Amino acid sequence: MVYFRRSVLVEAKDNDIKLGLGQCVAEMVADQVFNDRKGQSQTIYGVVSTGTLWKFLTLEAETLKIDRTEYFIAQLEEILGILVEPFRKLSKFS
Repeated sequence: MVYFRRSVLVEAKDNDIKLGLGQCVAEMVADQVFNDRKGQSQTIYGVVSTGTLWKFLTLEAETLKIDRTEYFIAQLEEILGILVEPFRKLSKFS
């Protein structure tokens, strides 16, 4: 059985999304290294949230993408759609 991580969720520090981005990226890179060593290279998904504000990231190979949009909790349908996407992709390969 192969174990790998596909997503990372980080709570923003002091309710500041920008302060949580560095920690999230560091954890995403660590997960990518872990997965690569197990022969399971894949896109890593990251989320930084204050609970009311959400920011999404992806790391694929050496390319980090940070969604410019900051989603507010009032946009719950959009947030849930983004959170579900990595699992949809995973189920296609199961």
